Amino acid sequence: MSSALFRAAIFHTPSNPFKQDASRALQAFADGGLVVRDGRVIACGEYETVRAANPGIDGTDWRGGFLLPGFVDAHVHYPQVRIIGALGRSLLDWLDQVALPEEARMADVAYAAAIARQFVEALASHGTTTALVFGAHFSQATAALFDAADSCGIRIASGLVLSNRSLLYELHHTPRQAYEESTELIRRYHGRGKLLYAVTPRFALSATESMLEVCQTLVREHPGVRLQTHINESTGEVAELTKLFPWARDYLAVYERYALSGPRSVMAHNVHATDSELARLAAAGTSIAHCPGSNAMLGSGLFPFRRHVAAGVKCALGTDVGGGVGFGMLKEALQAYLMQRLMPDGLPLDAGSLLYLCTRAGADALGLAEEIGDFSSGKAADFAYMRPVEGGLLESVIRHADSSEQVLGSLFTMAGPENVRQVRVAGEVVYERRDRDS
Repeated sequence: MSSALFRAAIFHTPSNPFKQDASRALQAFADGGLVVRDGRVIACGEYETVRAANPGIDGTDWRGGFLLPGFVDAHVHYPQVRIIGALGRSLLDWLDQVALPEEARMADVAYAAAIARQFVEALASHGTTTALVFGAHFSQATAALFDAADSCGIRIASGLVLSNRSLLYELHHTPRQAYEESTELIRRYHGRGKLLYAVTPRFALSATESMLEVCQTLVREHPGVRLQTHINESTGEVAELTKLFPWARDYLAVYERYALSGPRSVMAHNVHATDSELARLAAAGTSIAHCPGSNAMLGSGLFPFRRHVAAGVKCALGTDVGGGVGFGMLKEALQAYLMQRLMPDGLPLDAGSLLYLCTRAGADALGLAEEIGDFSSGKAADFAYMRPVEGGLLESVIRHADSSEQVLGSLFTMAGPENVRQVRVAGEVVYERRDRDS
């Protein structure tokens, strides 16, 4: 058996800070030890204690650096890598003028394959080891994403994006095409290595009832797949929905009619949720992917985090990418913190809560909490090794911090991809930064 002992400061959140005192959810070890055997966590705790209980294991000394569980991005669009940074637009205008023309280019398989490689590398280089990804509207482009992720070694759940109205015509499928192409992708990729399939209606505005019936059929025929979509992102979107589905009392009712809400479902945004929707989401076990960066960039609104938590709705974080501010989950968590600080009824978030949202919460949303998300014994050894640049401001701030919580807070506030030194999935290196500070 292959075993290794890593020594560094360690942070993880094995329990939910929104269900108990947040200070008890965060586990921090200033001089920590993490034992990995055959890709699994064997032990995590104070270094001397872990070493004494596991003698004779080769060690890697990363003191001065930090080990965090691999980040889990609960909502991100792979075809949107090259359109980050379009300012001054609202959601529907941004879709029409920026996102959809770029997504139509994914019909070119060579273009899509290049984007897929770039996308996967961007995830890994930011410390993200697992992501729930909107694929492309084209089967071959979606296959290219699965192949790129499989080659890299990161975990993704993704799927063919399904639409048959309200978008560019070249992004449409007939219901029969949607069913056949999705079924073939599920056969090829679901459960292969670290890959999972997610049935992916883009959003209710772009799907007729016949397309939503296809999604219902796919979920019913393949019980292990996930479901991802959008809900209540902007007021304009919600207003348009009432015209297309006059029978629906609210946005969620459209998905409920086709049994698309449930414990394997993740719906992005939910900025403009009603109290009834929140109660029903909680009862169904549906998770919400909160994307504060894109909510701010597109002017969609401030996420009612306190209402979600009070209703018992599971929430994780997503970068969104094209409509957001990039791949950094640390940056996305900071955005969540800042937005809640500005809201009249915002939910105060501390460093432990932010780490939970970046890691264990995403694992729970994807139905992978027994496999990843923290350093509990038996879980896959997915982690990011981070280190301040020697002589840099972050190093100085950390050196003068008064507590582990303050150190973690400084990582969320100041750290970026330049501080991600190595990333592992199930113990295997999927990214390593090579420069003079490595």
